[in-house]
Amino acid sequence: MINRRSVLLGSMAAPLLAGEAQAQAARQLRISTAAPPSDFLARACEALKAQVEGAKVDVAVSVHPASTLFKQGTEVPALQRGNLEMSTMTTFEVAQQIPELGFLNRAYLFRDYDHLRHVFDGPIGAAYRKTVAAKMGIEILSTAYLGTRQVALRSKRKVAVPADLNGVKMRMPAGPDWLLLGRTLGVSPVPMGMPEVYLALKTGAIDGQENPLSIFNAAKLYEVSEQIVLTAHMLQPVFFSVAKPFWDKLTPAQQAAISAAAVSAAKANDDGRLGDERDIVLAMKAKGVAVDTIDLAPFRALADKVYAEDEVAKAWDAAMAKQVAETR
Repeated sequence: MINRRSVLLGSMAAPLLAGEAQAQAARQLRISTAAPPSDFLARACEALKAQVEGAKVDVAVSVHPASTLFKQGTEVPALQRGNLEMSTMTTFEVAQQIPELGFLNRAYLFRDYDHLRHVFDGPIGAAYRKTVAAKMGIEILSTAYLGTRQVALRSKRKVAVPADLNGVKMRMPAGPDWLLLGRTLGVSPVPMGMPEVYLALKTGAIDGQENPLSIFNAAKLYEVSEQIVLTAHMLQPVFFSVAKPFWDKLTPAQQAAISAAAVSAAKANDDGRLGDERDIVLAMKAKGVAVDTIDLAPFRALADKVYAEDEVAKAWDAAMAKQVAETR
């Protein structure tokens, strides 16, 4: 005989089981980055996607380059509101909420790539990640090398000292520390999102921009620029970062797969970008762009002066900054 109560309970449980199955469907991990699709960082995000999905841990990844999902500068608030799962966060975005860590935005901080790696792969990097997780609710999974930032100009001019750039309307990403960085170059900084730069250079709305040469190349800015000045004013890190509430809901296997993929993606980015930086100067010259090597001493001196006098720098963690400088 059929037990009517069992049938009734079974019919009631069916939607619950269906809901449970839906809850166990693949989690969605969206990655937002300002990097253009052909840049090494965007390609590293694609490599992360392939590795995570290949691990078969029920995480579906989508990559959104060139600020197509969230406008540059809005990704971090989106992470914190729960509207985004992952972004390629910068030290500048961290400093907007944790001013004492702003020293990492300083011009001429890192001596070379090895110095940058030793800092972020060692105890300083561990302390930095712990602070960001606690104060911002964002987990940094790995650190990648965005490149060495150089000045590029729409029209050629003689540049030997910062004063030669006076009056130059230089695109900088939005944010007080970015604008301060622009002042260390002697330019008139203009805040602007990366997707707007090509047209702004073409129309003369700006006179120049500063970026790693690999991004300059990937964004085809050589089509609207006549000169590169090798100011080498910043070796820039960038972080594969996830929203902590999203992260905490993942299973250990999912966390392990995403962490491993983020580390691998950072290495792929670094290897590709370092190789590209070695070759790109010749490539730019072949495209007709002038590439000028200059004495950096006057630029370093101006940077020291600007930071010594600015209120923003007074909030920096001086002891931690000293640790970075002394890292070998």
